[in-house]
Amino acid sequence: MNRFTKGGDGMLTLKKGLGSIIVYFVEIFVIVISVFPILWVVISAFKTNGEILSDPLALPSSISFNTFIELFENYNFPQYFLNSLLAAGVSTVVSLLFYAMGGYVLAKYRFPGRTLLFTLFTVTLLVPAHSKTQPIFNLIMELGLYDNLWGVTLVYLSTGMAMSIFILRGGFLSIPKSLDEAAIVDGAGFMRIFWSINLPLAKGALSTAGILMFLSNWNEYYYASLLTMSDSQRTLPIALSYFTSEFSYNYTDLFAALAIVVLPGIILYIFAQEQVQVSMASTGIKG
Repeated sequence: MNRFTKGGDGMLTLKKGLGSIIVYFVEIFVIVISVFPILWVVISAFKTNGEILSDPLALPSSISFNTFIELFENYNFPQYFLNSLLAAGVSTVVSLLFYAMGGYVLAKYRFPGRTLLFTLFTVTLLVPAHSKTQPIFNLIMELGLYDNLWGVTLVYLSTGMAMSIFILRGGFLSIPKSLDEAAIVDGAGFMRIFWSINLPLAKGALSTAGILMFLSNWNEYYYASLLTMSDSQRTLPIALSYFTSEFSYNYTDLFAALAIVVLPGIILYIFAQEQVQVSMASTGIKG
């Protein structure tokens, strides 16, 4: 009997070991296919056209930052970068404040139509973004904000509203309601409870929603192209299309521009990754 028991334990241990090995291989595979494209773009930015065309996967023969320097000195790249930073940054910060209030109310307060309102927010995730082109364009024209960076920023304020409220509502639901009740007993009002108690405790959800919103606006091309015309008002994604046509055979400049475009998102996630992971665990989002 003991021999059978030991044999069964050994088989169970072997299965667990094989399962762990398979999991590790899958994780390594996912990491490689996720990191390799970014690493390849960065490495290619230091290579010449001849090196890229002859052996795309080889390392550069020398390391020089001249391409990046020329990109900022000889072209309007700094203006594109600043426009993207302003449009994505301002829209993310301002909209997060209002979306946080909406998510907080939907999570902590009971009122008629609350479920219906949240359902409507969620359903808008299924609405294609391009289907709103005509009303958005008409509104921007009536406001006199066509070919104005603030018009693009205004459109970005509504980008990601449904997803942000969904994430923020989950973050606020994870905060014990007893904290709100204790604050009410102490005489705290709505803004004090929201601003001093719930908002700091929901920083994980705020980080997640903020990163998703910033990256979406940072990489947005359609409305930035539709609502602007002059070179001084356009953003980085549109600038990349210029590089593609203007530098058809100058891949070095194109890869250098791509490396600069992906850098802010990577830096943002590195600093906020812990909060993002906490938010995913608390709101039930698995990734």
